[in-house]
Amino acid sequence: MPRQVGQEFLVDDDRCFGCGACIALCPVNVLTLVDRLAVVDEENCTHCKICIPSCPVFALEITSPKGD
Repeated sequence: MPRQVGQEFLVDDDRCFGCGACIALCPVNVLTLVDRLAVVDEENCTHCKICIPSCPVFALEITSPKGD
């Protein structure tokens, strides 16, 4: 799946508690944990959305940047 132009992957740092479920499912290995928070390498993320339903606290989303 190609990257979605004009979209960005967001992690809600108020919800994410660092369980790593998203990291385990990422097919391109762009998610890591930093200080118990999921962090995405946005430049290399393919926006496949496989990780999104894995999050037990709904902390992940792909959205249009603010201002659009």
